[in-house]
Amino acid sequence: MPKFVKVCRTSDVPPGERRLVEAHDKPIALFNIDGTFQAINQVCPHRGGPLAEGRLEGNVVACPWHGWTFCVDTGLPDHDGGHSVSAYEVRVEGDDVLIGWLKP
Repeated sequence: MPKFVKVCRTSDVPPGERRLVEAHDKPIALFNIDGTFQAINQVCPHRGGPLAEGRLEGNVVACPWHGWTFCVDTGLPDHDGGHSVSAYEVRVEGDDVLIGWLKP
């Protein structure tokens, strides 16, 4: 399996937007934060809410089902005591957005 896989083109996710993609057989929420792409697990750990459909403010996404919040660049909660989600490496090559393995 290649380390990075193409998931879309940069024009598919304008700045401030998000999109559900799939990489490495996993659903991933991809975000464009002012031209920088970030990727986290699509599934909220609370009740499985779809994070790619959540409200995005800055680099924080809120689960649309119950409001749990996560930093899209790290997958960590944006508050003390919260749960985290996996964050993935993202690379842009030309107009292609590629997702790699988990961030260290």
